[in-house]
Amino acid sequence: MQQRNQIPVHARRIGPTVEPDRARVLLRPFYPSTDAIARRIITRAEACSDEEVAVQWSELLGGFADRHHGLETFCRARYRQVCRRLGHPGGAEEARQALIGAHFTHEYSPEAAALFNPSIVAHPDQTGLSPGSLRFVLSLRATGEGHISSITFRTGIVSSRHRVTLTPTARFATEPAREPNVAYENALFARKLVEAGVASDFSRTVMAGLTESFSLDELRNELAKVVRLPGSSRQSKNRSARGMLLLAESNYDVQFAAGSELSQRILFPSSASQSNGIEDARFVRFVDDDGLIAYYATYTAYDGEITLPQLVETSDFVHFKFRTLNGPAVQNKGMALFPRKIGGRYVMLSRQDDENILLMHSDNLHFWQTPKVLLSPTQPWEFVKLGNCGSPIETRAGWLVLSHGVGAMRKYCIGAFLLDLDDPSRVIGRLREPLLSPNEAEREGYVPNVVYTCGAMLHGSELLIPYAMSDYAASFASVPLDEVLAAME
Repeated sequence: MQQRNQIPVHARRIGPTVEPDRARVLLRPFYPSTDAIARRIITRAEACSDEEVAVQWSELLGGFADRHHGLETFCRARYRQVCRRLGHPGGAEEARQALIGAHFTHEYSPEAAALFNPSIVAHPDQTGLSPGSLRFVLSLRATGEGHISSITFRTGIVSSRHRVTLTPTARFATEPAREPNVAYENALFARKLVEAGVASDFSRTVMAGLTESFSLDELRNELAKVVRLPGSSRQSKNRSARGMLLLAESNYDVQFAAGSELSQRILFPSSASQSNGIEDARFVRFVDDDGLIAYYATYTAYDGEITLPQLVETSDFVHFKFRTLNGPAVQNKGMALFPRKIGGRYVMLSRQDDENILLMHSDNLHFWQTPKVLLSPTQPWEFVKLGNCGSPIETRAGWLVLSHGVGAMRKYCIGAFLLDLDDPSRVIGRLREPLLSPNEAEREGYVPNVVYTCGAMLHGSELLIPYAMSDYAASFASVPLDEVLAAME
């Protein structure tokens, strides 16, 4: 693409600001440092008289009932969970169950530290809007105590004049229920075991004993059966069994209450691979060759030591499927899926080497093999590293990709480049200057001097960019598409 405009183009900040909401808290399980302490807690509570239990529970309700839906139900469930863990007979009356369970429960504010790195997609429900308006879903990375990150949501409307209005946030925050009967495909699961380096004679024997589609309970039963068979050492079998269970438990479904508001739904870490965070979800509205629509998000799973790109899928933002990605290309951060197949294949941007943007193709959404360098740092504001800022956006001129560049003093800016529609390995345009840089009001925060986004969208002729400000809060900017294309070279 020939440069037709020597004047750099810059996105205009249009707001509103999306601030962390520390008043919205989740009920989360708490457990003391040892089982012995847990038993003593139960013993102390069991020694209280019925009158003391009634008074304590009444005081607890007075302080917490208006902050949560179903507080008593949650606390009684915690009582039963702790009793099962300790082998305690249970059997206390309901009020005492709830009081004891409350001692094994705590509040967690998922947005206490920050609310940042947004991505934006069209909402599945576009009814009741004025002409030219669009309802959107904004996903954000929420970070709370212990620097644990989860996915939270906001909704809003962008008007025909590109004015952004956010829907008021729901008062309560809720987690989904984990679906107990997820079905695993035998062939796909076996292939994932190979890619994950867990395949062995033991695993092949286990898989041979399972049907084409099996549940987690069926896997556990088969594992218990094969472990008892003669063969390799018990230690080796247990190691293989743990690997198979870890893979199964990392592929799971969750379901929110259908009547809940989208902004109250929190996707909190729920598997070992995500135990320290679900980070930087890049949502994209994906249209398959048969016309079916799904919302996919690549995200970074962090267990405190290892970061791995993974995938979440939904069609309605009520039921979510978490799935592992496999293959030698599944590493580092920043994988972003194109919104449709190209030439019958899935296409993904990535950054395996912590410096360049890479491109890869695959016949299977869950397996990624051979990335190739697509773009390298060339300008001073991106000398340290270059990465994508979400999934490519299809335009008449090509695939528009927002990028982030890191320069001196680890300053993050947002840029853009253009790929050929039919052959995305061809870069046909690129901005020399950043589209958005942190200004004086945005440079202070948890990580200073950063503007960052995990996904923008095209609304008519306008590019709408939600972006994070120094890993603290988020806002919006916009720029006419024609201005971006005209400034490219």
